[in-house]
Amino acid sequence: MARGSSDVSVRVRNLSKRFQVRRAWGEVLRAPMAARWVTSVDNVSFEVRRGEFFGLLGPNGAGKTTLLKMLATFITPDDGSAEVEGTDIVAESRQVRSLVVPVIASERSLYWRLTARANLELFARLWNVPANEIAARVDGVLGVVDLRDTAQKLVGQFSSGMMQRLLIARALLAEPRVLLLDEPTRSLDPVSARAFRRFLRDELSERRQCAVIIATHSAEEAFDLCDRVAVLDRGKVLALGAAADLAQDLAGNRYLVWTTVPTHPLFASFTAEPDDVAESAPVALRDLAGWYPVTLELPGGPAAASAFLATLVAAEVPVAAFERMPVSLAALIEKVVQRSRERP
Repeated sequence: MARGSSDVSVRVRNLSKRFQVRRAWGEVLRAPMAARWVTSVDNVSFEVRRGEFFGLLGPNGAGKTTLLKMLATFITPDDGSAEVEGTDIVAESRQVRSLVVPVIASERSLYWRLTARANLELFARLWNVPANEIAARVDGVLGVVDLRDTAQKLVGQFSSGMMQRLLIARALLAEPRVLLLDEPTRSLDPVSARAFRRFLRDELSERRQCAVIIATHSAEEAFDLCDRVAVLDRGKVLALGAAADLAQDLAGNRYLVWTTVPTHPLFASFTAEPDDVAESAPVALRDLAGWYPVTLELPGGPAAASAFLATLVAAEVPVAAFERMPVSLAALIEKVVQRSRERP
């Protein structure tokens, strides 16, 4: 493939990785030459285009982080191949490291006793940013992540959200073509997580046209943030497609409506068995007297839901909130596995 000849930024083909399992002493004594192996990534293939958010969605142990580590050249694959901007991750690993920056959601990767600015200046030197460009580049990325006013504050005094922004600023110093994000909102509260996702989308994808691969166990995060999603379990890709299509197909058709008239006749035909909605309820409504949750089953996807909401509005039914109910990752994985087993 001629480099730069297409809009594909990352190409993964039949990538696999196995790890040897540590055995108990009893096993070693009984069979000293035998080895046990576990397959972490099993024949995985996908492509990511420039400016695209691509999600790796799966539970712990699904192989998401191992995939990111291979793309970052931290570990080598056992089988298959992968390219970043036409550059092979094994044969040309040094060049790949100049194109790819991993962002691990861990405060331990920052120096708490240094200020935000000092952290960035240190990493700029480690990444061989020309000395005469460091100050300007650090100022630029601090402005991008809205941390310029706190640049002289010790990182140990930062909130989790501020640390996440500083990690992104550090990654942007290298002007990467590809960003690898591992559970980027893991330590954030729901409001901060949603704001951080909007920032990632606006800055990385739309403004900088970076290809972004995000590993997450949150179905909501994957479907809200990503253009396309691969659902993984035990190292295998069980489903891959446009996030909107997968969300409609897999996330179910349950919606939660908050209204003052839960017994209105319009709800009668669609009322489902109520779920535990206490945690998913909008904060402003949990303690608001007079509003009640109604769980609805609305086949037909978002279009049917929009039409039903329009019907409620036309009938002057009071509605404070109308949203698709979040699906648990366990339920989503179970549905995908069941479908894969039903195929001939």
